[in-house]
Amino acid sequence: MINESQLLEQLKSESTRDRAFKELIRLYKERLYWHIRNIVKSHDDADDVLQNTFIKVFKNIGTFKGDSKLYSWMYRIATNESISFINKRAKLLQISNEETQQLALEQLKSDIYFEGDEIQLKLQEAISKLPQKQQLVFNMRYFEDIKYKDMSEILETSEGALKASYHLAVKKIEDYLTTD
Repeated sequence: MINESQLLEQLKSESTRDRAFKELIRLYKERLYWHIRNIVKSHDDADDVLQNTFIKVFKNIGTFKGDSKLYSWMYRIATNESISFINKRAKLLQISNEETQQLALEQLKSDIYFEGDEIQLKLQEAISKLPQKQQLVFNMRYFEDIKYKDMSEILETSEGALKASYHLAVKKIEDYLTTD
């Protein structure tokens, strides 16, 4: 098993870059896919955003300073790419981001790759009602079990603010799920 600093060294070297990048993809593609999928909802859209994320990582690996973990840096890129994707779609369709989220939720119901039941759809609906930052924090903590310390690096926000966002998100989701 290669460690992160060795992988970084290989990614920055012309002679080992391609092999190291394949290893990077192997190590992180599934985690990044699910992170992106939780944001954009659709399998096909998640695949597109994941591809864009890895392209950006490949193009910018030379500028990575190592101030954070490599995985945190890649998660930040994936998060930004996902948000940009939603914003571009909203602009293209001339609708709000909230309406874009609602559209994605509707498409999720007919997505052949979505294996959830009615309860999971209801949870996704509740999550889609949250402000974007709370959605991110809730998804990262609840579905991906990312520690606040790591989330703080990824989202560049204090742990305290993240804990508050998560608490508010949970409260809003509970209210949504128990009110009919």
